[in-house]
Amino acid sequence: MKVLIACEYSGRVRDAFLKLGHDATSCDILPTDQPGPHYQGDVADILGEGWDLMICHPPCTFLTCAAEWAFDDVPMIGGKPRNMRLGTLVGQARKEARKEALEFVDLLWNCSIPKICLENPVGAIPKNRPAMPKPQYIQQHWFGEDASKKTGLWLKGLPELVPTDKIEPRIYCCGTEMTGFMLCDKCYGEKKPVKRWANQTISGQNKEAPSEDRWKVRSTTPQGIADAMANQWGRV
Repeated sequence: MKVLIACEYSGRVRDAFLKLGHDATSCDILPTDQPGPHYQGDVADILGEGWDLMICHPPCTFLTCAAEWAFDDVPMIGGKPRNMRLGTLVGQARKEARKEALEFVDLLWNCSIPKICLENPVGAIPKNRPAMPKPQYIQQHWFGEDASKKTGLWLKGLPELVPTDKIEPRIYCCGTEMTGFMLCDKCYGEKKPVKRWANQTISGQNKEAPSEDRWKVRSTTPQGIADAMANQWGRV
């Protein structure tokens, strides 16, 4: 098949399809991290070039349900103006950014490519685009990655992705990792144990420290998911 991987700079999903003999190209405004077929520029320029399948990862900065407080004109916390990272869009400017992000989703979803997977975290798409189908939500730990990150796949002309290699979580109770069927020696079963994977703290937060490329690391498709997409959808 002729496959377009839109909004991908890592080359990971593209290369998974290339390994199986498909004619795959990635596209992003950034250059590709790995040498291979890549169009650096606006994906709208190449949407009409006869693709059989497109997997697209539209930027989620203004589509995610995180930082909903920033849509207020004066973000507050505890009755006081909230401290924010320099350059954070707030109020009407952030609303306009979300509007543009949703219009980009429309461009991708409504193009003429017959088979489409649109990937995005839990966020604004279901509420703002109710005509789109309900997404399939997947987890990275279903595909051999010791990590938890709930991600939505909106599918057109494609079956749901089937888990390939489930990773079991660590179980914690009262801040202590449990082993086997051992009863917590602090609460003796009064509290409900929680499941955690390697990328999570005991409280459930992401462990990755803030950095300039944190967004890039977190947005790269795990290898197990890339391989599952190529192996399963490459046969449709």
